[in-house]
Amino acid sequence: MRCCFPRRDVVKLPITKLPNYELATPAAEITEKFSLRRRIGLALITAAGWVLVRLIGPTLRYRVEIERGGPPTDRVEPGIYVFWHRCCIPALYHFRYRNIAVMTSSSFDGEYIARIIEKFGYRAVRGSSTRGGVRALLGMHTELEEGRSVAFTIDGPRGPRYVAKPGPVLLARNTQLPIIAFHTAVERTWVLNSWDGFMIPKPFSRVLLKISALIAVPSDADHAALDRYHADMQAALDRARDTSEAAFAPQ
Repeated sequence: MRCCFPRRDVVKLPITKLPNYELATPAAEITEKFSLRRRIGLALITAAGWVLVRLIGPTLRYRVEIERGGPPTDRVEPGIYVFWHRCCIPALYHFRYRNIAVMTSSSFDGEYIARIIEKFGYRAVRGSSTRGGVRALLGMHTELEEGRSVAFTIDGPRGPRYVAKPGPVLLARNTQLPIIAFHTAVERTWVLNSWDGFMIPKPFSRVLLKISALIAVPSDADHAALDRYHADMQAALDRARDTSEAAFAPQ
């Protein structure tokens, strides 16, 4: 176990490029399908979400721990980050303004999330495992080709909670870039009554960001091998969650 270096230290990785990948659904195309009432709702929710993160984020006290075999810092470019949906707020604030591309759903909920994260320096790639997933995955590949890291809320958009979807494993095989699983445990939170138990950190809480060992998927991995690496990713996410949350468990 070790702590990461300061934010300015960046690990740069090469990428295997594949030509002619199509971008994910543009924001304008998504917005056009919403009624005027929903577009007003998007604006209000986006503003409220930005204010919430902007007020709470600066008060949080982060500590970063990296497993043996993990990256030397918490900043890998490009790389494939995966984490659980309930950790969105503490992860959003910690990794802000790094130009990371995040896959978001093309639904109404996904659209306001996309707009909020864009205000913190992220790039939204619209689509998910249930809507526009293939196009979005190709869009994520394009982001990696251009040297940007990508991130997946890996049990989103609707769960089941703590069950990882396989998309990042395919992306890691095709790009020859590592998967970096992490979890943010928060000392004190409000927990919403939602499918994921979404966390809103209470002001001035401590946050432990636990980063797993890197997962590299060989370019010649077949279906059986992909299943094994998918299981490795699930195990890394579970391990990061268990070890980080133990730090704040009642004694």
